Amino acid sequence: MTLSRDVPIEPAHAALLFIDVQNFSAERDGSEFKGLPSSEFDDKYGWFFDELDSRVIPNMQAIQGAAREAGVEVMYTTIESLTLDGRDRSLDYKITGFNVPKGSWDGKVIDRIAPQGDEIVLPKSSSSVFVSTHIDYILRNLGVRQVIMSGLITDQCVESAIRDACDLGYLVTQVTDACLTYSQARHENSLSAITGYCRQVTSAELVAELEATG
Repeated sequence: MTLSRDVPIEPAHAALLFIDVQNFSAERDGSEFKGLPSSEFDDKYGWFFDELDSRVIPNMQAIQGAAREAGVEVMYTTIESLTLDGRDRSLDYKITGFNVPKGSWDGKVIDRIAPQGDEIVLPKSSSSVFVSTHIDYILRNLGVRQVIMSGLITDQCVESAIRDACDLGYLVTQVTDACLTYSQARHENSLSAITGYCRQVTSAELVAELEATG
């Protein structure tokens, strides 16, 4: 038997995971950008937010709706410490200066793709959700074998999650236009670098695929 990553989604054994699409890093008044002068904000993050608001979040909404309709488990992870002062977060996050306090507005999924019902949200305190949460245990309990990934930042937390999921035995589908980082070049470099680990599709292709399972 020939093994392949190019396996269509089986909704009963799949989960859609949104990575770090939260107020902290996906809203203009999130704490990651706090205190930046408007000119510096526009220079560093103007392109990112233009892409996020006009294209990427609508794509996320489309795949979220299609996944729910098809019966795919929809899950979320956000950067959020288990403590107020962040003493539990990774050394890397301490060095970087990331601390999203437990229970804070910054740690919430953005309203535009807000969880519904009992959809699972996992707070994480490291780059990879597979390192600082028990998501692997949860996915196996759910019978998930395929993980669809969308989120922020393409070349950081999304890449980390893809690599770890693959090493743990999941088939990963990355939705290329439902991920984003801070420049087009960085985004394209990441997609090229990670292509050997996962199947890559557009949001339109994923929606069509999920609709065909109905």
